[in-house]
Formats: sequence, C-alpha cells, structure tokens
Amino acid sequence: MAEHKAPKKRLKPVGILLRPMAVVARETIRTTVNKPNTIQYPWERLVIPDGYRGRPGLVMDKCIGCHMCEKICPTTCIEMVEVELPDKGKVERPQVNLGRCMMCGYCAEVCPKNAMLVTPEYELAEFTRQDLIYDPFRLQYEDRPGLHVDVYEATPAMVKQGLYGVDRKTGKEIRDYPEVADAKCIGCSKCEKVCPADAVQMYEKGKNEKGKPIKRPKFDPEKCVGCEQCLDNCPKDAISMKEVK
Repeated sequence: MAEHKAPKKRLKPVGILLRPMAVVARETIRTTVNKPNTIQYPWERLVIPDGYRGRPGLVMDKCIGCHMCEKICPTTCIEMVEVELPDKGKVERPQVNLGRCMMCGYCAEVCPKNAMLVTPEYELAEFTRQDLIYDPFRLQYEDRPGLHVDVYEATPAMVKQGLYGVDRKTGKEIRDYPEVADAKCIGCSKCEKVCPADAVQMYEKGKNEKGKPIKRPKFDPEKCVGCEQCLDNCPKDAISMKEVK
C-alpha cells in the first residue's frame, strides 16, 4: 500500500520576493533605532574590565621558582626552564606555551608570592607556533594593582562556624605543612637544597652508633609556601603534607 504524502506548500512568486524583503526591512529598522553591537576593530577597542584574564605575566623579582604554577596548570602549558639572572645566577622560572594556554588564571591564583599575573593582553596571534612560546623574559609584565588574583580560603572548621575565610595572599595563609616520618628519613638534606623559600633547615638530633650526627629537617611555618618540592624530591618518601583541619 503506497504511503500518502501531504503536498508541500509552495510560496507564490509574490511571497518569494516579499518575505526576504520584509526580513531585511525589519532588521534595518531595528539596527537603525538601536545602537549596533559591533565596533570598528582594530581602530576601535572595547574597554577591558578589571580582573580580565588575558595572557599570564611574570614578575621576575618576586618569583622563587616553587613550581606551583607548573603543577596547577590544567593544560600543562607551563614549563620551568633554567635562566641566568645577574643577581641570583642560574635559577628556574616559568615558560608558557600560549598556543595551549586557556587563560584560566590558575597560575596567578596559586602563586604564593603574586609573581604570576593575569594581564589584559589578548592580541596574541603569531605566524609560527614557536613564537607562541613565551620564555621567562618575554613573559615579564609590569606589576600593578588589579592584575593579581586574590583567593579566599577557609578550613572545614571555619565553614562550620560560618566564617568567610581569609585572603591567602595578604592575611595569614591557610595551607598544608610538611611533616617528617623520622623512621624513614636518612638525613640527606635534599629537602633543604630544593626548598625555594629557604624554609627548611637541617639540625642535629643526636648521634648514631658510629658516632656520626643524625640530621633531621626542621620546617619554618612562616616561610613555607606549601609547594611540596621537599615531598617530590625526597628519595625515601619520608615527607608528607599535614592537612589543615
């Protein structure tokens, strides 16, 4: 049995001409009465609002090379590279591949020294992918108010009390601190060497059976930034982060 198909409605010649003209006339009247949304870019530019997250920027003097920006980056576009500075010698500083960067600003959020910024720059087109890789010197940007990302944190206990939290950048920071398992530590001093904030100091706990000093790390809570460099570099996994409650 053949299926019955409803006949298609076809516009008359007059409708074919008048319907598009009506649509055009309606849009013309609407755009004439109302202000257009477009601007004459690049001769005209929109005003960038405060807190706009453009490409990352770096304040070289503030950076301590803690690797926290590299760890938090969701697109793994940040890599720590070795550079030589006149006053500090060879140090590690972040390099950013803007071809992969999603401009999320996490690096600026997590930076304990406000060395990473969110800049208002958004015109980043280049002719080659290699030109999109910003080394630490090219990544530098002027440090000024409005480019920092302030983060407020609260412990579970503070949340239960209904407290808003504290600014981790300007107030007393809430962070996890490293602690040492004495039975695992071999006193190699690796944590002291890799600490970017000079928060680790080795002290003599006593002497072993052979009369040699037993060294253990001591962490300064005022200097520690919670970067976990000591934890990552410990050869015996003797260091763990104590969670704040």
